[in-house]
Amino acid sequence: MLISSIFWAGAFIGGKVAVVEFPPVSLTFLRFFIASILIFITMVKFEKKNWRLKKEDLPVMIFLGLVGMVGYHILFFMALKYTTAINASMIAAINPLITTLLSAIFLNEVLNIKRVGAVLIALSGVLLTITKGDLSIIMSLSFNRGDVLMIFAVSCWAIYSIVSRRVMNRYSPLILTTYSFVLCALFTLPFAFMEKPLEFLPRTTYKGWLGVVYMAIFPSFIGYLVQQTSIKKLGASKTAIFINLVPAFSMILSALILKEEITLFTIFSGSLIVVGVYLTSRLKIIVKEKDLAEGINKGMVK
Repeated sequence: MLISSIFWAGAFIGGKVAVVEFPPVSLTFLRFFIASILIFITMVKFEKKNWRLKKEDLPVMIFLGLVGMVGYHILFFMALKYTTAINASMIAAINPLITTLLSAIFLNEVLNIKRVGAVLIALSGVLLTITKGDLSIIMSLSFNRGDVLMIFAVSCWAIYSIVSRRVMNRYSPLILTTYSFVLCALFTLPFAFMEKPLEFLPRTTYKGWLGVVYMAIFPSFIGYLVQQTSIKKLGASKTAIFINLVPAFSMILSALILKEEITLFTIFSGSLIVVGVYLTSRLKIIVKEKDLAEGINKGMVK
């Protein structure tokens, strides 16, 4: 999981490099076209005959592919055109936070005072990240468009996380992810042609292609498989802890490869986000364990 966290952190650097040479939709298509081939072969091998979708689940899967994959990644690459890889990675770290808020609103999940406090800690870190401590930015609403796009991107992924629960009991995570990848590649293909690939492809360099191939193989394919193995071996809560390391690794890689500046202010705001997200996730686990214990005591859970 430590290696996977580094791979995921590298996706922000790979995206920052590739988005200079590829339009967002074409970049999304290429990344998931390559990743789809690899993960589809893996799914067929390990899921045997149980990997085919049921017709009644197709609308949900189409929605997941459109929002979670197409929506998130196009907005992600658009965001990287205007903001730093460091900022994008720190904002991306609030995905569990937004998922928690949306779950509380639409699924009536418990959101007690402690979890509200944790949410506010993380949100303060995000606010400091996108304003750099300049309150006049809030008053004038002159936010960096890349930071704003990244917030919308993370919101798409949070919606994906919530809606996917409707079919999680019928399909394995590998099947859900595979079809999300495949549908993303299919949906973006016609729009990728609209970006006139014959004009920009001859000008692309090995650095741009390296970024595409890296994102397809390491964060998307290998990172996912390692995460699923870790959930089985370590459990979901311990696995989630490693994901909180992604912003830290992104800062280091961005400074080393992209020469982006790391300031004490950046470290402080990033720390607030990581601490807030960790506390939110941890308190959620505690609430679930408490509810389970109460259910066992009352004889409702066996």
